[in-house]
Amino acid sequence: MTRSDLVEALANRFPQLTQKDAESAVKAILDAMSQALVRGHRIEIRGFGSFTINRRPPRMGRNPRSGESVAIPEKRVPHFKPGKALREAVGQDSEPAKGP
Repeated sequence: MTRSDLVEALANRFPQLTQKDAESAVKAILDAMSQALVRGHRIEIRGFGSFTINRRPPRMGRNPRSGESVAIPEKRVPHFKPGKALREAVGQDSEPAKGP
């Protein structure tokens, strides 16, 4: 589902919202979530999941073309952990994995 699909689904579900209002609502929510993560806050949406920031420490990498070592700086990356209700909802529709 893309952002425009989300806007369309929201506008269809709530007929009192215009397409422009739905787009503004989706933009406002995503902007608020982005800003919270930038500030280092944790976002928890009950029944859906939580978003946190993970720290990746600096490390030494390798340039695959030349083979020389390259220093890779520390990074902060967003991480999503699905909630129990979401895991169960997704898990109900899937078939068990078959081994070799």
